[in-house]
Amino acid sequence: MPIKTVDEYQVEYMAEALEGSDQWGAFVSISAPSATPMHMNVIHERQRVAADQVFASADEAEAAAEQAAMALLEQVRNPAPPPN
Repeated sequence: MPIKTVDEYQVEYMAEALEGSDQWGAFVSISAPSATPMHMNVIHERQRVAADQVFASADEAEAAAEQAAMALLEQVRNPAPPPN
């Protein structure tokens, strides 16, 4: 399970074998630091991304998870302005 640190965020992206098949799914979680040094606040709980896709290999799923993680992190870092 690769972990990237981007600014203060901890981004985990992973491939996981899908139950009952030889295919793989892509999963992501994002955390940020809290006031307690040994604790992280979960910003985006572990969730399957690219849910409409299955992958033939763990490497393909992990690459898709990394791409989705960076897109999700961009949304967290730069949220859309609220509608008027």
